[in-house]
Amino acid sequence: METKTIFFIGKPGCGKGDQARFLSEATGWPVFSSGSLFRAIAQEDTPVGKKVKEENYAGILQPHWFAMYLFLKTLFSIPEGSNVIFDGFSRKVPEAELVIDALKWLSRPFVVLHLRVSDEEIRRRLALRKENSGRADDSFVGKRLEEYRTYTAPCIELFRKAGVLIEINGEQSREAVAADIGAALKI
Repeated sequence: METKTIFFIGKPGCGKGDQARFLSEATGWPVFSSGSLFRAIAQEDTPVGKKVKEENYAGILQPHWFAMYLFLKTLFSIPEGSNVIFDGFSRKVPEAELVIDALKWLSRPFVVLHLRVSDEEIRRRLALRKENSGRADDSFVGKRLEEYRTYTAPCIELFRKAGVLIEINGEQSREAVAADIGAALKI
């Protein structure tokens, strides 16, 4: 079987984390989540931790160089031939360009799964998630959608041009989305 390197991309609250977890449970592949890594750093009592916390709570994406440091550190530690899932990386154009360049350099095939969900559905999901989990960044839905449109939407076009983008209807049930992902990946 060809090595699989999977990226999830989409609006905040589109289900990237859930689908990455479902795919991991079905395949045994590890998941590396930029959001989880940044939330862990935000808990540190360091200058970096405080800055990450401040930006997370404001609904602002972290600097692309920081996200790419975490991505490359993770990518370079993955044994050859191992499958991996990345959740939430490539949210800015320099990140997407670096992902494409690094994986080409490593001759590591990859695909990017774009979970398409309307703004209305995102607002509903994030309100529910904030109520259930209390995630502070879910308070800034408008800002997070603005950040998505400004930074992440252009990445989707970059991945489309590179021929690695797979569109998935993210407004279906979780199970239907997972089934579509499995069919798209032929697993």
